[in-house]
Amino acid sequence: MKLALYEHHGFPHVGIVRHGEIQDLPTTLDVLDVLALPRRERDRLELQAGRYHRAPLESVRLLPPVQPRAMRDFVAFEAHIAGMKKSEGGDGTVPREWYQAPAFLFMNPWSLYGATDDVPMPPDTAALDFELEIGAVVGTPARNVPVERAGEHIAGYLIVNDWSARDTQGREMRVGLGPNKGKDFANTIGPWITTPDELESSVVDGRLSLKMTVAVNGAVVGTDDSGNMSWSFEELLAHSARGATVGRGDVLASGTCSHGALAEVWSRTGTRNPPPLQVGDVVTMTIEGLGTIENRIVAGDPAPDPVPPAQRRYPEELL
Repeated sequence: MKLALYEHHGFPHVGIVRHGEIQDLPTTLDVLDVLALPRRERDRLELQAGRYHRAPLESVRLLPPVQPRAMRDFVAFEAHIAGMKKSEGGDGTVPREWYQAPAFLFMNPWSLYGATDDVPMPPDTAALDFELEIGAVVGTPARNVPVERAGEHIAGYLIVNDWSARDTQGREMRVGLGPNKGKDFANTIGPWITTPDELESSVVDGRLSLKMTVAVNGAVVGTDDSGNMSWSFEELLAHSARGATVGRGDVLASGTCSHGALAEVWSRTGTRNPPPLQVGDVVTMTIEGLGTIENRIVAGDPAPDPVPPAQRRYPEELL
């Protein structure tokens, strides 16, 4: 099943994507409720799809299919981190700590955009970038689950674009913490949730193997395969839930695939070519079996003046 949340006459509706159409599901259940149904009941509901409304897929606005309370963004592609480490005097050596456990940061669940929504240019950046990722949607809460049981908690998969202001991010990370304003302004998820049963034939060596592509204004910038993740989504979930609760509807993002961001290309080549994103640019991401998301960069609302620099509060000799 490809389960979507879409807008029709100004209201959200749950539907499935089939034969190039969006077809409504005659139910008052939300997306997560439908995903939680036993397979037999879900199949029965799917047979009734399109009874009251159906339309060409391109004629409707696809909304973010879930509203997670938490989103974790991993760094699961070894080649991406190796590429990023070639910048700022690095030699591409992956930190040994990276191999010890999956690393992640938290994303802003209040900054979600749908599959074809315009994305406003954030303030204070001249280096807007994208990140091509796969996300797993958690269907039931998980805490201290072993890897071999973690798949039972995954309801489906979707595409994630973790938009990034690279210049802002770089300044922030020199403080010794992860990025904040360089990341929290936009995340695209969608276009729908593809259930695991549709992807069974794409599981290779215990993990999804799906072709991933990103293009800017129609020109392909990078490609990879999700089978190159160093951890499976089951392993990412088990790690996330170790001594902590991962909630229903939460999203676990893979992190950027190799060549899935401009910053990695810049790091590998030493030049900003292709250039940072500008207003009017269109970023298109396609992942085999999951569909396509396409967002245009538009001018953002005027932002207030930034807060002033820190005031020194201690004498120099105490620092």
